Amino acid sequence: MRDDGRVTSAATRRRMSAGELAIWRALVDTTAELRRILGAQLLRDSGLSPADYHVLLALSEANGGRLRSSELAAEIDWERSRLSHHLGRMERRGLIRRDDCSTDNRGAEVSLTEDGTRMFRGATAPHARAVKRHFADALTPEQFEALDDILRTLQNHLHPEQAAITREDLHV
Repeated sequence: MRDDGRVTSAATRRRMSAGELAIWRALVDTTAELRRILGAQLLRDSGLSPADYHVLLALSEANGGRLRSSELAAEIDWERSRLSHHLGRMERRGLIRRDDCSTDNRGAEVSLTEDGTRMFRGATAPHARAVKRHFADALTPEQFEALDDILRTLQNHLHPEQAAITREDLHV
């Protein structure tokens, strides 16, 4: 028991082993390398940066192809100042448009332009092929299943409140 009265488990008290730390480092390094390779390929194939693609993807999935800037920032998990600067660059390139929000004078609505939609659609198939080549083709079906299990376990650990809701929905 800790001084504050909370109980700690053995897993909480022990340090990570050298092997666990090496696996963690491999995960960090591999995901960074995948992002670098895929980002460079995306830029070569489409002229879109990974950040551009992220914004365009969120807008393409939004109802009507538009979101309030605050909703877009939350959707892609960016700080509002970073998003504002990036949107300015995208707007100058004709990929998005910012309009005053019709329901609130403080906000702006961000929407896809025709050029933004065209560039996003043109980038999607080559990007999917690059993801397949650099990620999916490296794994067996069994490895995909194991990775799915690992990722679900991590998500449930990071967001236990959502895991509880899912378990209740499934009546587990």
